[in-house]
Amino acid sequence: MKKLGLTLVAALAFSASVFAQEKADATPQQWDGTINKSKLSKYLQLDARQHDQVADICDFFQDEMKRANRSKNSEEKVRNAVYGNLKLMKQTLDEKQYSNYVRLMAMTLRNKGIDIEKK
Repeated sequence: MKKLGLTLVAALAFSASVFAQEKADATPQQWDGTINKSKLSKYLQLDARQHDQVADICDFFQDEMKRANRSKNSEEKVRNAVYGNLKLMKQTLDEKQYSNYVRLMAMTLRNKGIDIEKK
């Protein structure tokens, strides 16, 4: 049980480094959605088919985040970009991979200071 706890803590610490490529105090307008695809692929243990699909989804997400940051109602656009990304990832990843990805995304958003909860 102790090993499982330590493994989980290590995975979360690793996940923060996978996504957090900018300063932790960044504002939503500063993160363009860049994701290190090779580290993500290793962490999620993607097969070749999944790797290609996830790379395309990450590129699409980055485009959507850039567009959202330039928009007047950026909070709503960022929320839509994140939820759209999660929907596409759910279709591509298996249950365990998706669970790990959601955790990574949540931690990244928190580190970037992005709140996607509806107000």
